[in-house]
Amino acid sequence: MRCFKTEFSHWIPADGDTFVTREGFILNTFGYEHPPSRVFAFLKYIPAEFKNFFDVQMLKRTWNFKSKKLFRAEKLYTAKNYNTFIEVFRKNFPDYIYYCPFRKKDLLTAPLNLIKAIFIPKYCLIKLRNIKKLDDLQSMALDLINMISEASGVKLDDFGMHGSIALNMHSVESDIDFVIYGSDTFRKVERAISDLVKMGKLRYIVSNRLDKARKFQGRYKKKVFMYNATRKPNEVKTTYGSKKFVFVKPVKFQCVISDDSENMFRPAIYKITNYKPLTPKSELQTDIIPDRVISNIGCYRNVARIDDKIEVAGNLEKVEIISTGEIYYQIVVGSAISEEEYIWPL
Repeated sequence: MRCFKTEFSHWIPADGDTFVTREGFILNTFGYEHPPSRVFAFLKYIPAEFKNFFDVQMLKRTWNFKSKKLFRAEKLYTAKNYNTFIEVFRKNFPDYIYYCPFRKKDLLTAPLNLIKAIFIPKYCLIKLRNIKKLDDLQSMALDLINMISEASGVKLDDFGMHGSIALNMHSVESDIDFVIYGSDTFRKVERAISDLVKMGKLRYIVSNRLDKARKFQGRYKKKVFMYNATRKPNEVKTTYGSKKFVFVKPVKFQCVISDDSENMFRPAIYKITNYKPLTPKSELQTDIIPDRVISNIGCYRNVARIDDKIEVAGNLEKVEIISTGEIYYQIVVGSAISEEEYIWPL
């Protein structure tokens, strides 16, 4: 089941698109800026025959995609695991490693000529809606999305199906994982889910303070669901190669959110003010104080709103817009440099 509408050569990768490669790796597209003929991605599922290459803790549960047994790392987004993935691919599958001249480091990618199937959430949902005989989980997923669509006024075309349901490799253990295209539509869905929780039709799942802030995970009947946002094409504002990035130093600080209009995407963008260092090494000269925090780690999406205070540990970067020479500074959370990178709502 390939869930894409246009010809493969016309695919414009968006964050959260899933694809299967020649070797059977399943990866998720990361972000919206990609080198020519390649896609930045993170590794999601590992074929059983390659499991022993990866010295990481795996989940006990396994998946099957077209009779191929798959494993998944217990933690997908840690610096240690990402660097392990880089080393494994560098040694055994070097075509997946790409040296980014704008960041001056190796990154995990997939060459387009190694991708064998693409699963775009928008078209996976369309395909699911056209299945004549649904199983229980598929039926429940459609019922949930239809209910939220009606409650929010967001048309079904702005929803997409993600996760194991999209790849048709779900089981009774699987969750319902869906996406909403667009920032405005995401906010409408967010408000509708809050209303449905108040009505008792849905229930939030809150395990920690990030869950409490994001409210992205809940329970429908007896099934867990989660939802996230993907940019619409007109919301993609940058292109690969338009900026250069230079690491300055790690910092830890508190600040106040001044703009949350792009905080639901990945990478999440928070505009900030009132930078207050928490360590002596985090003290900065006025001209290099950052005006934004960028999170590459999905769990820090949508954790704070305008006027909220947050604590951040991340890496200060100097950013240069190549065409104009303009320079600004930002904080990156999820650089794969340290495990001590986070955004905590206060």
